[in-house]
Amino acid sequence: MAVTGDPRRVGWEPNLMTGVVHFLDPYRYRSTFHRMNPDISEEEFAQDYLNHLEEIILYEGPESIAGILMESVTGTNGIIIPPQGYMQGVRALCDKYGIVMICDEVMSGFGRTGKMFAIEHWDVVPDIMTMAKGLTSAYAPLGAVAMKPEIAAAFDEHAFESGLTYTSHPISLAAAVANINAMREDKIVEHVAGMGGVLRRMLTDLGEAHPSVGEVRNIGLFGILELVKDRKTKEPMAPWNGSSPEMAALKKYCTDHGLFLYTHWHTVLIIPPLIITEEQLKEGMDILDKALEITDKVANK
Repeated sequence: MAVTGDPRRVGWEPNLMTGVVHFLDPYRYRSTFHRMNPDISEEEFAQDYLNHLEEIILYEGPESIAGILMESVTGTNGIIIPPQGYMQGVRALCDKYGIVMICDEVMSGFGRTGKMFAIEHWDVVPDIMTMAKGLTSAYAPLGAVAMKPEIAAAFDEHAFESGLTYTSHPISLAAAVANINAMREDKIVEHVAGMGGVLRRMLTDLGEAHPSVGEVRNIGLFGILELVKDRKTKEPMAPWNGSSPEMAALKKYCTDHGLFLYTHWHTVLIIPPLIITEEQLKEGMDILDKALEITDKVANK
């Protein structure tokens, strides 16, 4: 709760772990740094945000920083896909200053992005990686933490004191093994990699057809539509950490017509089952196509 930038942390503050410092996501559509120069190249864009991170590291003092924790692809809060060079740059900064790089793959891991782990898209190896959800395809609850041998070796001398009733529960572990084997045998990750282009085309079509769609993004079967009232100003269809009648009506229309999806503030998250077919995906998109007529009514053409 302390390390996340999600506003759900606010209700618990200040009674959380202290010493947490946040830095900005490389969020191109709503970039703080590039409102006046939106056409900057991807490499320059990534470098500006790496410079921002390094500046914060220097302000805080590298020797005081235990780790940098980030989702490989930001999930609920925007499906923010790192620009090319960004993750490699974070790895380089962690190496330069002796900081542990921690990647959260709870949402993006286990095939969701078309790789077993999202971080593989950038050929980066973190020092610690957290995972859950897709680890068992939710057939049984299980989370896990992977770490480099040199970090694991520290616990040979200093015991990790904890107590969880269901730690290493055999049913959950069996589900994880069966799930991973099934993913390999059925080539689920390869299927997602192929469906990523299909989803991108369908999202692009929706964006072109509806003035309330400001931006679409996806990596594999991890996608999002960002809904706006005005494409020029990028005014969101709902306020930050809030909703709006239009977003509520859009979700209700989808639910009433048999399409279950998740809306978050002004965004519509597209996170279908990894085994979805093109025909099934189109069926859902056709419903969403109609639902977007609701938000189009309040969007400036």
